[in-house]
Amino acid sequence: MDRHIRFAALANFRDLGGWTAADGRRVRPGRLYRADSLGGLGEGTDDWALFLGLGVRTVVDLRYPWEIEAHGRIPEHPDFTYHNLSIEHRPYDQAALLPGTAPGPYLSERYLEVADDGREEIRRALELVTEAARADEPLVFHCTSGKDRTGLLAALVLSLLDVPAPVIAEDYALTDLVAPALRAAWSARNGGRAPVWPDYCRAPAEVMSLFLTGLTARHGSVDGYVTRALELDAEAVSATLRARLLE
Repeated sequence: MDRHIRFAALANFRDLGGWTAADGRRVRPGRLYRADSLGGLGEGTDDWALFLGLGVRTVVDLRYPWEIEAHGRIPEHPDFTYHNLSIEHRPYDQAALLPGTAPGPYLSERYLEVADDGREEIRRALELVTEAARADEPLVFHCTSGKDRTGLLAALVLSLLDVPAPVIAEDYALTDLVAPALRAAWSARNGGRAPVWPDYCRAPAEVMSLFLTGLTARHGSVDGYVTRALELDAEAVSATLRARLLE
């Protein structure tokens, strides 16, 4: 299934609604969105009108400040608040990886590093998701391609909504549908060069499966990570999200 919302300037903007939790209820549509960089949105365009029409009240930008300075951010608007929470602390250059680097083991290890390094920012991101859910207001979170940092946060949120791990991996893998467009965008930003790594922008489900397995091995469960590593009440957060975001 393709859950992407079509923007001219964005390739990977999609609704987290519709996935089914373990109890059979579905995530409500129109409340949580994940995306690639919203810096491509321009005021006065059809894309801008489409975005504002979604009613988003909170934008969470997971990129480094230097990425925002280099590539721009979403324009300011009174309809929503903007938060920059850079969850990744150890930059790595996926495009320069050598051919033959297996995406599953490599990327899942990077995600585990982010989960460990970015605890403060991830905690705040989950607080914002919970506040938006409690207020019944739509929220979008994004990074550059909407795959790695965005995929990590999406996995945590869906886990707290009691969505099964295979379904979370399926959501992650939907980025594969737009991988060619994301690669083209990278080339456009880099003088027309092609990435060295042939799997750049690919999103095999195995990556997310290995990440969730690794997080569980380290912390007992996703709830254990949220409770002990992020120092949030995972049970309370999960109860709020399930009460407000499942139907």
